[in-house]
Amino acid sequence: MRTLITRRALPALAVSFVTAVTLTACGDNSSTTEQSASAVTLTNCGRTVTLTEPASRAVTLNQGATETALSLGAGPQLVGTAYLDDTIAPQWQQAYRQIPVLAEKFPSREQVLEARPDLVLASYPSAFDDKAVGSQDSLARLGIASYVDPFACADKSKRAPVAWDTIGAEIRDYGTMFGRTAEADSQVAQLRTTLAGIESAKPADGRTILWYDSNTDVPYVGGNAGGPQLIIDAVGGRNVFAGLDGAWADGNWETVLEADPDVIVLADASWDTAEAKKQYLRGDPALRDLKAVRDGAFVVLPFSETTPGPRLIDGAASVAKQLGGLRG
Repeated sequence: MRTLITRRALPALAVSFVTAVTLTACGDNSSTTEQSASAVTLTNCGRTVTLTEPASRAVTLNQGATETALSLGAGPQLVGTAYLDDTIAPQWQQAYRQIPVLAEKFPSREQVLEARPDLVLASYPSAFDDKAVGSQDSLARLGIASYVDPFACADKSKRAPVAWDTIGAEIRDYGTMFGRTAEADSQVAQLRTTLAGIESAKPADGRTILWYDSNTDVPYVGGNAGGPQLIIDAVGGRNVFAGLDGAWADGNWETVLEADPDVIVLADASWDTAEAKKQYLRGDPALRDLKAVRDGAFVVLPFSETTPGPRLIDGAASVAKQLGGLRG
C-alpha cells in the first residue's frame, strides 16, 4: 500500500501524419539537444535546460512526466512524484511504488525543495505556478533544472506540433536528461512499429468518431491538433470535430446530433469517469437516440492514454482493439 509523503512526514513535474513516420529528435522544433561528456544541455519551450550530469534526483509533477521517466527505467533516479490523472500503467506500477509521493496533486514548493531535486519535470506549465512549486526561473536560481511537456509550453508560440515524431523527440529528451539514450531509442522504435501495424489495419474503416472528454452542458471534445486526432487518424476514422482547432476544446451537442457518430470514445478520468458520461448520454432525451449510444458503440480509454507521451501509442492500440469488437 502506497504511503503519501506529507510535509509533516518529510525531513527539514492541425497535425498531419503519414504512414511512414520517422521519429527523430530533429523533428521537434522546440527541443534540441547537445551533450558533451556527462553534461546535459537541451532547449525546451525556449528555455535552456542544463545539468552537469544526467539527473539522479528528479521530481515529476504530473502522471505524464512520471510515466515517461518510468518508461525508460529511470525510476531509481526519481526522488518524488505527484498528481495522478488515473492509474499508473501496469508495466510501471512496481517501479512507481518505490517513489515517494509528495502530494496527491501539486506539491508545495517546500515539499519539492525538501526532496533536494536536480531536475523537476511537468506535463503542464500550471505546475510552475506560484501557487504550486514556483516559477522555473526561481528554481533555476537555486540550481534546479526544469522541463515541461513541449506540447504545453506556457508560451503557445513555442509549442511543438503534436505529432508522432515529436512525441518521439520528447522521449529522447528524457533519455538525454536521465542518461538513458539507448532506452529512449528502443522506446521510440517500438512506438513506430506498433503505429505502423495500426495504420495498416485501419480498424475504424472510415467511421465517424466523437472523442468525448468531459462536461455535459458544453461537451469538452478532442479537436484536430492533439492526441485524440493522432489516434483517430491512426485507426482510419473521421473526427466529428476535425474542424475544431486545438487538442481539446469546447464542442457543441448540435454538431454531434448532426454527425450522428458511429463510435464514441470516452476518456476515463478521476474528475469525470467514462461511466458517468455513458449515463448522461443514455439519459439525455436527444443524445440517447444517437446511433453510437443505441448500439453501445463506446470505446473507453484512461485519460493518461489520450495525451502525448509514451502511453499515447497504448491508447491507439487499445482503441484499435476495442473497435474490432464493435458491431458495424
